[in-house]
Amino acid sequence: MDLKVTNELKHLSSPPEVKTYTADEKKKLAEASKQFESLLTSMMIKSMNQTTEGMFGENSFGGDFFDSIFQFELASKMSEGKGIGIADQIFRSITGEELTPELPNLKIRSLQKLENIEINNKNIDAPSLNPSKEAALRLGKYDGFIDEAASTFGVDKDLIKSVILAESAAKENAISSANAKGLMQIIDPTAEYLGINNIWNPKENIMGGTKYLAQLLRQYGGDVKLALAGYNAGPGKVDEFHGIPPYKETQNYVNRVLAYLKNFEEKTYASR
Repeated sequence: MDLKVTNELKHLSSPPEVKTYTADEKKKLAEASKQFESLLTSMMIKSMNQTTEGMFGENSFGGDFFDSIFQFELASKMSEGKGIGIADQIFRSITGEELTPELPNLKIRSLQKLENIEINNKNIDAPSLNPSKEAALRLGKYDGFIDEAASTFGVDKDLIKSVILAESAAKENAISSANAKGLMQIIDPTAEYLGINNIWNPKENIMGGTKYLAQLLRQYGGDVKLALAGYNAGPGKVDEFHGIPPYKETQNYVNRVLAYLKNFEEKTYASR
């Protein structure tokens, strides 16, 4: 099949109306976009090879078969990263967002210890919120995992505790309407990206959630408010609005975490 391409993006010049997609839907759209780009790349390679004698020569034994295999594998590898841009254009035209290439699936236990993140607590004037007795007792069961996560990723352990309380009230079997799961309420695509094998395992959930929180803190220069907003609404929304998104849920979430954090800080100060 001959393939003549004059403007590979011309069919994408009029994008459909953008709607809201769930994380799972976005993952499937990303995979479909990459598969289409891989197919298109394979066709392009095949078209170019027809002007030569193929990768293995015109008279090679089984050359046609091995040509097809190598064309497919080469096209797949080319589309795994940024590719030729077709997958990104398709994904953006459907969702209105950038197609972010997946990072290597790093296992949490293999990560080296990171230096502590300098947290910017300036301009944070939150009231103190004391967790319920039941939530505090549940949270206490995970002190060892929280301390390990804090040490591994350089995140204040009281901030980790505050996120857990705001996310799940320290219930390890918690699940939200958006299918976020566990102590730190992680959705399946994020769990896969973070290298979490069992999202319901308290240690893996805490380690994965803290790893993500650490990434956000570094991304926003230690700004706790922006990092928390990114954890709740996604960093794309924080960047879009150049601050905490104007969503009541996100604003209440940030304030709730900060209120728990204030409570821990007061108890630490009182114990000195």
